[in-house]
Amino acid sequence: MIQFSLKCPNDHRFDSWFQSAEAYDKLAAARMVSCAVCGADGVQKAPMAPRVAASRETEARPLSQPRTAAEQAVAELRRRIEKGSEDVGRNFVREARAIHEGEAPDRPIRGEARIDEARKLLEDGVPVMPLPFMNPRKSN
Repeated sequence: MIQFSLKCPNDHRFDSWFQSAEAYDKLAAARMVSCAVCGADGVQKAPMAPRVAASRETEARPLSQPRTAAEQAVAELRRRIEKGSEDVGRNFVREARAIHEGEAPDRPIRGEARIDEARKLLEDGVPVMPLPFMNPRKSN
């Protein structure tokens, strides 16, 4: 395992662990590394200092904090959505349709859908909307 300091195009800085330097390079080339704060892709390695512990007790380094009011609002929205909904992942389309048709219990869900699938749900009267952030499973 290797830890890299990373920076997104919006200047958010955060650390992430990867299986190896080669694994990071492969994920970055496939644009599968995204910002932990705003979800942007195009993340690059940032300069980092070697880790030298002054004592056995070290403080955890927090992730980059949202800087603007808009970033703070999106971060809060993400926390509220993640706390108040079930992540159904790639089963989103099937689950949303089942809820709409009364075949599954009514509850807030979130997950993944291709744009054509989301458009078809809307055309069929299933209320869905895109979220302004990346799915955490797809980040790093």
